Amino acid sequence: MRRPSTRADQPGPPFNAPAARKLRAALGMGPEHVAYGMRASYGLPYVTPDLVVAWERGVASPSSPELTALAGVLWCSPGELIGKPRTLREHRVARGLAAEDVARTVGLELLAYLHMEENDEWRGTDRQSAALAGLLELSLPDFVTISGRGPKLAELLRSAVTTRWQAYVRPVARMVPLDRRLLAATLQELHRDYQEQMVATLTWGGTGAAEDSKGNGRDFLDRIVEHFWSRVEASTA
Repeated sequence: MRRPSTRADQPGPPFNAPAARKLRAALGMGPEHVAYGMRASYGLPYVTPDLVVAWERGVASPSSPELTALAGVLWCSPGELIGKPRTLREHRVARGLAAEDVARTVGLELLAYLHMEENDEWRGTDRQSAALAGLLELSLPDFVTISGRGPKLAELLRSAVTTRWQAYVRPVARMVPLDRRLLAATLQELHRDYQEQMVATLTWGGTGAAEDSKGNGRDFLDRIVEHFWSRVEASTA
């Protein structure tokens, strides 16, 4: 019987599925070879080729012991298979910290902290937030994401670049503690970039170039939060 790859009480670190797939292919191995190696050399009898494929497709994630064994089979370090943390739990696990240690350091009851992890929404006070950011070494983009503000920020940014960006400086500032002048300049630049793509679409009419421009516009909106942070980082470097 196959054991679940990730247990709720022992989550694995954030997994870089594309890296695992590329490393396996570079070694000329199939999922069946990886599964056999994990069974034979690491005592994990439940690992099957289907489970390896599920990891590589991002459908499931290996636990910490499984990731160590997978790295051994793929002749790489575990660090090469760890992706960028996205959730509060992944940031904690990536730092090798127990939930009890984080809860105690930031001043929360353990159950309250675990509830935030399970719901992927940090809801601590300003003091607790500062303690968490220091403990987990969170950047501002990381903190915005783990506090559940990412979708709302994306919505505001899309509205800013498709309508009047000036109306969104204050709403964005309430979500992201940055200098107002920096925010205004960033929104103005994003608005200009998006509008230039839309003007190009109108200029080219129904040509293939116009369709490419429309596609670029959609991609720009889909990645608007990424573009926002890149602009902020470039302006503050």
